[in-house]
Amino acid sequence: MGLWDTDQGVFADREEAGRRLARRLEGYRGSHAVVLGLPRGGVVVAHQVARALALPLDVIVVRKLGVPYQPEYAMGAIGEGGIRVLDRDVVDRARVGEAQLAAVEMREREALAARVERFRRGRTRVDLRGRVAIVVDDGIATGSTARAACIVARGLGAQRVVLAVPVGPSDTVHDFPEADEVICLVEPEPFFAVGYHYRDFGQTSDDEVVALLDDAARHLDPPGARAVDEEVRVPTDGVTLAGHLSLPAGARGVVVFAHGSGSSRHSPRNQFVASELRAQGLGTLLLDLLTPAEEDDRANVFDIGLLAGRLLAAARWVAGHPAAAGARIGLFGASTGAGAALVAAAAAPELVAAVVSRGGRVDLAGARLTEVRAPTRLIVGGSDYHVLDLNEMAHVQLRCEKDLVVVPRASHLFEEPGALEEVARLAAEWFVRHLGGNAAPAG
Repeated sequence: MGLWDTDQGVFADREEAGRRLARRLEGYRGSHAVVLGLPRGGVVVAHQVARALALPLDVIVVRKLGVPYQPEYAMGAIGEGGIRVLDRDVVDRARVGEAQLAAVEMREREALAARVERFRRGRTRVDLRGRVAIVVDDGIATGSTARAACIVARGLGAQRVVLAVPVGPSDTVHDFPEADEVICLVEPEPFFAVGYHYRDFGQTSDDEVVALLDDAARHLDPPGARAVDEEVRVPTDGVTLAGHLSLPAGARGVVVFAHGSGSSRHSPRNQFVASELRAQGLGTLLLDLLTPAEEDDRANVFDIGLLAGRLLAAARWVAGHPAAAGARIGLFGASTGAGAALVAAAAAPELVAAVVSRGGRVDLAGARLTEVRAPTRLIVGGSDYHVLDLNEMAHVQLRCEKDLVVVPRASHLFEEPGALEEVARLAAEWFVRHLGGNAAPAG
């Protein structure tokens, strides 16, 4: 390849490299991933990745444990959280005793703590447990520091570790078992030093690292974002609906509930499902789509157009709530509420990111079924024969990503032992996948 061809391998600076790397990582947008920059230059690249994908940014600080009489030769590495990784073969070959090892580690722990304090300045480390850790540097040569960072990220609880770099030699990139996935934009042959592949490879200061971390935090968690757990009044088309809003600070997803006929926001079944969603880090809004006076007219209970319009108004109200800034919106519909949820999703594909139906009268969505674009999961009881038939027909009509799950031997209200728990698990898995969260995959 032409080494000085910008499209093939030379980056103007770290910012450009980060923007190009973000395009390769587009699949992680809106996921439960965390971008971890290796100080200092790697943080500049990582900042662009995190900002482009709307993901949290943090530093991953590691220190090499060098052999006492040959410090550049690594016998291990340490990281935050008490993580220590040793290469016992190197320790044994170098004949490093326990006292010598302890002395090296103590010295490096002090240096590690000083760097962490310098970069974070009191900011709490992002919790990696159960999440995807995207480790970013401005390039790798031998990869020793990146290897240590990947091992430390996994030791801190990351479920999956991805190494993402703009440039690196092929032999290093393709022999990197410390990461589950390696993304490298350019693998030049021959490979020179990392800086050789940048037009501007100036040094990055500690203050610049701190400024980038602060900027990423401001963009991800706007000022005023806060946890919410309160009764609310939601204005719609001339009426105000009663509801209960629960949001963690900086919620990545919020699920709006549409209950079925004869039910309300106090439905114990919906309350149970909502509690499971909140356990996975999702926000919830349970509300009554009809006023007490309107509920007396049974025709309103089956007025899907009316219910869908109000559900959509409630979803937009949530999206505009300061504590839900940037959160993706999901809809959970039960019985007739499922028909309303699907009509609302069809009407606002730019707003609704996922739908789950529980024992839903999805047939009430009618011709709008083919217009739904949000990923939709239909959950039906195996003994709810009539509704199961309706859901099977609706499943055929849907043109979106879709899923029909039958809970064996369950009736319409899922009153059988363990049935409602299965509904909650299936709903949480679907919403976490499409809105963001930390639930385990459905079986």
